[in-house]
Amino acid sequence: MPTIETRHGTRLHAKIWGDGSPVVLIHGWPLSGDSWDPVTHALAEAGFKAIAYDRRGFGKSDQPSGGYDYDTFADDLASVIEQTANGEDVALIGFSMGGGEIARYLSRHGAKGISRVALVSSVVPYMLQTDDNPHGVPQATFDQMTEGMLQDRAKFMRGFFKDFFGVSLLVSPVNSEQLDLAWASAMQAGLRPTLAAAHAFATTDFRPDLPSFTVPTLVIHGTADKTVPIDATGRAVAAAVPHAQLVEYDGEPHGVFASQTDRLIGDLLAFLGGTDMREAALDQASQADRQIMLDELSRESLVMPHL
Repeated sequence: MPTIETRHGTRLHAKIWGDGSPVVLIHGWPLSGDSWDPVTHALAEAGFKAIAYDRRGFGKSDQPSGGYDYDTFADDLASVIEQTANGEDVALIGFSMGGGEIARYLSRHGAKGISRVALVSSVVPYMLQTDDNPHGVPQATFDQMTEGMLQDRAKFMRGFFKDFFGVSLLVSPVNSEQLDLAWASAMQAGLRPTLAAAHAFATTDFRPDLPSFTVPTLVIHGTADKTVPIDATGRAVAAAVPHAQLVEYDGEPHGVFASQTDRLIGDLLAFLGGTDMREAALDQASQADRQIMLDELSRESLVMPHL
């Protein structure tokens, strides 16, 4: 697998599957690029050049002492694009904290050369609960996460992934093997990068970055996401970025890449192929639902142009 050396001298592990238009996939916390494998494979099979890399500190990438802030993460993404896209326009897909890389990349490096972007269960625009962000996550929750990781990171991650994938006594959207796989991936990361990256996604306010979303934008988010609440993130992006297309996965948890793999792949392939996801949803709706959606689209068309 290729190694990307960033402008800061950090070596990032990457995998490149397929040929064609490049698509860079950015993983979530506390996983690695391997979490994208089913999507990466599907993109390659569909004729894309799929590029999935491990964020600094995670997976098989270097674990430097510092650089776990979104300016540096965005610079790392720029290095990945420069060294893998061969000057072609590239699409960006970010899951969870990976959406933050996209937001900061667009504001820091510009949208030139970016064809379209997708935010999946993303932390954008702001995770922390504040007076002007009431739907966010309380600081106490992040403090408890930090304390749990410092005391026993391995045990903490076991519990964390149950919420991540929506597993309870009565419901299990994923099997135990998927939980084990996620835990093993998280254990590849260093403690210091894990803590620092969590602080970054918990406290970084991406609201000033939203005007930089000038390319076609898809937002996918589960309505039952306990890890990254949809009201503070996916729905907030859709409200702030007029051309963004929001696709809500009703009743789905944070880890939709595992709980709704086939649906996610289908939606991403349709979007990368230029399909307006609102029209795709109409095609799948019942006649009654279709009329309701048509009425809603008619109202949206006054302010929301089709992509």
